[in-house]
Amino acid sequence: MPRITLPDGSVKSFDAPPTVAQVAASIGQGLARAALAGRVDGRLVDTSHLIAQDASLAIVTARDEEALELLRHDAAHVMAQAVQELYPGTQVTIGPAIENGFYYDFARAEPFTPEDLGAIEQRMHEIVARDLPLEREVWDREDAKTLFAGIGEDFKVQIIENIIPEGEEVSIYRQGDWFDVCRGPHLPSTGKLGNGFKLMKVAGAYWRGDSTQPMLQRIYGTAWRDRKELKDYLTRLAEAEKRDHRKLGKALDLFHTQEEAPGMVFWHDKGWTLYLILEDYIRSKLRVHGYLEVHTPQIIDRSLWERSGHWEKFRADMFVTEAEERVFAIKPMNCPAHIQIFNHGLKSYRDLPLRMAEFGSCHRNEPSGTLHGLMRVRNFVQDDAHIFCTEDQILSEVLDFIDLLYGIYRDFGFDEVLVKFSTRPPKRVGSDATWDKAEQALENALIEKGLAFDLQPGEGAFYGPKIEFSLRDCLQRVWQLGTIQLDFSMPERLGAHYIAVDNSRQTPVMLHRAVLGSLERFIGILIEHYAGALPLWLSPLQAVVLNITDRQADWVREVASTLTDKGFRTHLDLRNEKIGFKIREHTLQRVPYLLVAGDREVETRTLSVRNRKGQDLGTLSLDEVIDRLGEEVAQKV
Repeated sequence: MPRITLPDGSVKSFDAPPTVAQVAASIGQGLARAALAGRVDGRLVDTSHLIAQDASLAIVTARDEEALELLRHDAAHVMAQAVQELYPGTQVTIGPAIENGFYYDFARAEPFTPEDLGAIEQRMHEIVARDLPLEREVWDREDAKTLFAGIGEDFKVQIIENIIPEGEEVSIYRQGDWFDVCRGPHLPSTGKLGNGFKLMKVAGAYWRGDSTQPMLQRIYGTAWRDRKELKDYLTRLAEAEKRDHRKLGKALDLFHTQEEAPGMVFWHDKGWTLYLILEDYIRSKLRVHGYLEVHTPQIIDRSLWERSGHWEKFRADMFVTEAEERVFAIKPMNCPAHIQIFNHGLKSYRDLPLRMAEFGSCHRNEPSGTLHGLMRVRNFVQDDAHIFCTEDQILSEVLDFIDLLYGIYRDFGFDEVLVKFSTRPPKRVGSDATWDKAEQALENALIEKGLAFDLQPGEGAFYGPKIEFSLRDCLQRVWQLGTIQLDFSMPERLGAHYIAVDNSRQTPVMLHRAVLGSLERFIGILIEHYAGALPLWLSPLQAVVLNITDRQADWVREVASTLTDKGFRTHLDLRNEKIGFKIREHTLQRVPYLLVAGDREVETRTLSVRNRKGQDLGTLSLDEVIDRLGEEVAQKV
């Protein structure tokens, strides 16, 4: 007689093991109709799942976070069924839910066309309207292989052979006459999927991501709870397209990339100005928080990377070069080099904590297909730093880092920060006692700061736990940026030590931390977040001074010179063009302030001030302009 404990603490007893659906029905028919799945003792299951013993149960409905992943997983299955109904002989391979949607990889001789996507989407709506029950079946492993081989599904045979051990049974989900290998869980029926989905594009994808394997066709789609959510997402997508940093980078003359240097950035004058503003700003914050800035070599002998462990784990991502019969790696990260600086000279406990920062230029051999403007590059600079400290100093250092990080994010206009805390993985180094202390220190820091966080059990690095910080931009996209990681392994591997208060040699704790991560990527995020209209303090060009005729040339030269002397990034436009043309051109370039002088402004020694939104801010004296710009820069509005 199972006893089911519900989220409100109430308990329901049943004479026989009930399904999740039966428990929902016992609570109310409204909940029974809304039920999409159940969470039994924390595990997500189908509504048909039988609860054989006492358990806690939460009914999952469309309002719950898990609902989206269920909907997207089902959308993939419905799409695969639609494809095989329309194009017999097509093989289905793997089709997971992903962020914002789903995809399925298909093996088919003919390429899918845009017209095919429309037909597939229409058939998906028909399958939803059929409201086919999704039913889980369990098959013998060998029987499953035989059946899939018999219907020409060779990839499914490989999946069974590679994923399911001999002797285990195969989980199959059926919807009508269509079925697939799947662990689940799934919605109760195709009708529960609703109509909040759309197919987006077709791309190529190698089987199992291996370039030596057959090329498949991947159809991407997006799926949401309803048509309104879908419409909102498509609107955000269209806005993101307009804000694409690659297009704006070209339009605003900030940077470009080209095939001769794949994944590497050619910074133009205005783009490099923005880059240096960002770097100088971070540098000023580091000084306040007691960091020493260092600079380490780009190319380091292979032997150091072997000792640090990077050669074994990251060799495929490294660029290497040879000289004088020695193998060198172009550094993919800075940490081993920073330990070399720490090791140079004897360190005492009095020297700790030692905070070492570098704007380190790193190279990683990212696959060419993943390169994307500034967001995914092969050469990037990290606002990287490493803190060498004692175990007793971990908490205070993490607290200081959190203060630094949140202050920086606020200055850039990001108020919503998402935090994740990752704990010890199954394969790790160090004793449980050390891990207990490290995890407690990180958790205590989050609690002391009053920060809500998502726990990610087992997702820490092999050498220690970590905290990740992500930002949400104006289009509700989440960008993982900051991180702080505890490392008990690398300092010991590379011989780092200090003399403790009792004169013993001790290995320091190493905190790896970054606030922005890649400066290139963060600039791309800023460009898209602000649609190129950067705040005044970040704008490569802050003001343009324009004349209407040659009679105002001397006055605008004086204004531009004065503003430049005051530290404002100013441009002088004396071109013999109509003033309307010049204003429009600089407005399109997202210049924050346009300062126009005609005969009246020369006579009164004033300026007609416009902003990039096209608003006329009236006539101001030069001193008033300086005060206005200075206050806006100082406030980082």
